[in-house]
Amino acid sequence: MGLMEQDFNIFEKFVRSDWFGTAVGVVVILFITVVICRILVVATRKLINKTTLLPSSSIFVNLVRALVWIIGISCVLSICFNVDVSAIITALGVGGIAVSLGMQDTVSNLIGGFQVSVARIVKPGDNIRLGTMAGVTGRVTDVTLRYTHLVNGDGDHIVIPNSMLNSNAIIHLDPILEVNIPVVVTYNEERLSWVAHHMEDACAKAVARVSKLKKKPQLQFTAITEFGYKGDLFFTISDPARIDDATDAAIRAIAPYAHAHPMEQMMDAMEERKAKKADAPVPKVLKAVDNELASEALLQTTDKMAPVGAMAGTDAAAADGSGTAADAAVSGGDAVAASNTAEADGASDGNAPSDARRKHRRHMFRLFKKRR
Repeated sequence: MGLMEQDFNIFEKFVRSDWFGTAVGVVVILFITVVICRILVVATRKLINKTTLLPSSSIFVNLVRALVWIIGISCVLSICFNVDVSAIITALGVGGIAVSLGMQDTVSNLIGGFQVSVARIVKPGDNIRLGTMAGVTGRVTDVTLRYTHLVNGDGDHIVIPNSMLNSNAIIHLDPILEVNIPVVVTYNEERLSWVAHHMEDACAKAVARVSKLKKKPQLQFTAITEFGYKGDLFFTISDPARIDDATDAAIRAIAPYAHAHPMEQMMDAMEERKAKKADAPVPKVLKAVDNELASEALLQTTDKMAPVGAMAGTDAAAADGSGTAADAAVSGGDAVAASNTAEADGASDGNAPSDARRKHRRHMFRLFKKRR
């Protein structure tokens, strides 16, 4: 019992010590500062994105963050360390001339960025030329505390001190509203129109959530390369400040359609072998796989697909003249057609299309593995 009382007394002295209370106070105040800072930063970003009074430059967010931390540190010094903050402010006022001389460039950049942002002279999305005919040209992506960030036509990132915006002429050029995304498609030639249609549709839906479309997406193929069919997907938006977000949304939307799915490659190979065995021309459109199944269900089952190399066994058998590959292709093609018929019957009975697709895939894989 005496030992427990002694330990309790030691703990009580530890808790009641001055430095422990100071440490707890510092941690609590800093934690509250972090929470308030995050709340105000998020609120400021939402306010800037919704209102047209201020441009969507990060300089305002950085100013709010700096103000919150200055207040938080002042509370720590005043409450926890009994430091007279007003005396520090007075001392800084007296030594303001020395500070301004030592941080002249920083203060100049800060004031310059704040002025052009509040006056909306330069804002994200503007296509500007700084200086005369040989000046720097590019699209403004952000205005921070010290620098203005631009991207030129070659994709190079240019960083300009904010003070230069106040000391040089700024020429506003026509805004960049058109987005051009180079793509490479690895599908076979019979499905290029199908791929183009689905890419354009997916891109239009994704970009519409970011900005209004002035010109709908269009995909044009321009070359045939060893990697696939090369083309350009281009569209026009109405908000130049959201061009980066629109580009990102478009790429994410069209990515699933750029490369043929392993299941579709397997189907193509089976159909081609079936046609060769029957001495018939290769079909222009694969009858065994309907477009909806290829565009939605197959693209969502990558983890369940048999590897493309699984057809290597049947290829080797065909090279040896055994005929196993051709037989497997014929049976596989018949099974696909039969399972598609079963899927149509299931859908007519009121079953969900997704259930029919899952049954179709399971049946196909069981049959393919047996034949392999």
